[in-house]
Amino acid sequence: MAALLAALAMIGPFSIDTYLPAFPAIGASLGASPVAVQQTLTAYLVPFALMIMWHGALSDALGRRRVILVGLALYVLASLFCVFATRIEYLWFGRALQGLCAGVGIVVSRAIVRDLLDGPAAQRLMARISMMFALGPALAPIIGGWIHAFFDWHAIFVFMALFGAVLWLAVQRWLPETLPKEKRQSLHPVHLWHAYRSVFGHAEFMSLSAALSLNFLGMFIYVLSSPVFLTQHLGISPQGFAWLFVPCVGGLVIGSYISGRLAGRLSPRRTIALGYIVMCLAAAANLAMNMAFKAQVPWAILPFPIYTIGMSMAVPSLQLLALDLFPEKRGLASSCQGVMQTGSSAFAAAILAPLLWGTPLTLAGGMAGFLLLGLCVFAIAIWHYRAPQRASRQ
Repeated sequence: MAALLAALAMIGPFSIDTYLPAFPAIGASLGASPVAVQQTLTAYLVPFALMIMWHGALSDALGRRRVILVGLALYVLASLFCVFATRIEYLWFGRALQGLCAGVGIVVSRAIVRDLLDGPAAQRLMARISMMFALGPALAPIIGGWIHAFFDWHAIFVFMALFGAVLWLAVQRWLPETLPKEKRQSLHPVHLWHAYRSVFGHAEFMSLSAALSLNFLGMFIYVLSSPVFLTQHLGISPQGFAWLFVPCVGGLVIGSYISGRLAGRLSPRRTIALGYIVMCLAAAANLAMNMAFKAQVPWAILPFPIYTIGMSMAVPSLQLLALDLFPEKRGLASSCQGVMQTGSSAFAAAILAPLLWGTPLTLAGGMAGFLLLGLCVFAIAIWHYRAPQRASRQ
C-alpha cells in the first residue's frame, strides 16, 4: 500500500522534473525563448492548483478509487497530446491538461492514509510514503536527461504517458476502496461552499498549510531554477542534473526515516520544531557560503540535503496536524492543503524563479526568506493551538 500510494504521489514531481533537462531542446525545436519554455511549468502548475481543490471533494463524494482511476486515464491522454505538440502554445495547452488531473494522486493518497490509520501509525505510514515519494524528484530529471540523450524531448512525454498507464493498471488491480458509502459527503454547491469556507477560514489549518508550502518553496525554487542554476552557474550538462536531485532526495529519505522513528516518541509539534532547527542551519550555511565564495560543485550542493532532511522531518506531522482538524472532510482538507502548496509553486515558477535565478546568492536568499516566513506562520499555528489551552486553565 505504501509503495502504491507513493507512486501515485510521484505523478506530480515526474510531471515537473522529468522534462527539465530538455528545456534548451524544446526551445530550439519549437522556436521559443527560455522564458516561454519556462512558462510550460506555469501552464502546468496553475490548473494543477485550481483542480487540486476538487480532487479531494470528489473523492469524499464518489470514493477514492474511482476518482484516481479517472484522473490517471485523463493524465495519459494529456501526456500524449504533449507528444504531438508542434508549437509552444500547443505545449502550454497540453501541460495545462496534465495539470488538471496530475494532482489526484497526491491529494487522494493523503486522504487514504487517514482513512486507514490514526496517530503514530499514520505518521509512520506517511513517513514511509515520503521516503519512497522522495525518489521521484531524483529519478525524474535523471530519466529525462537520458531519454533526451538517446531520443528527443517528445519521448519524455511518451514516458509520462506510460508511467500513468502502468499506475492505472496497478490501481485497478491492487487499490481497494477505503471510504465506505455511509461516510461519503455531498457535492451539493451549498454544502461545498460551507465546507470550503470552514477549512479556509480556520486559522490553525491555514497556518500549518502555509508553513508546509513555504518550507517546500525554500528548496523548490532551486528545482524551478535548475536549468539555469546547474547549467549556467555550475557548468553542469543536462545529463548531470543528478548533482542537485540525488543529494536532495537522499536528505528527503533520511528525514522521512527520522520522522517515522520519532512517531510516538516526540509530539508532532516537537518533531516539526526539530525539523526547523535543521532547515535553519542549512539555509544559514547556504547563504553564508554564497556570500563568501563563488558557487562551485560540490560545496554549492552541500546545504541542500541538510535542508531536505529538516523539511521531510516536518512534512508528515504538518500534514497530519492540518488534516486532523477536519476528520469528516479529510479529502477536501487535503485538497485545500494542496491548493496552497501548488498555488505558491505556480507563483514561484511564473514570477519568483526568473527574479531569483540571476545569481546563486539571490537563490540562497530566496531559500532563507521562504524558510523564515514558514517559521513565522508555524509559530502562529502554535499560538492558536495554545490559546484555548490558556483560556481553559484560567
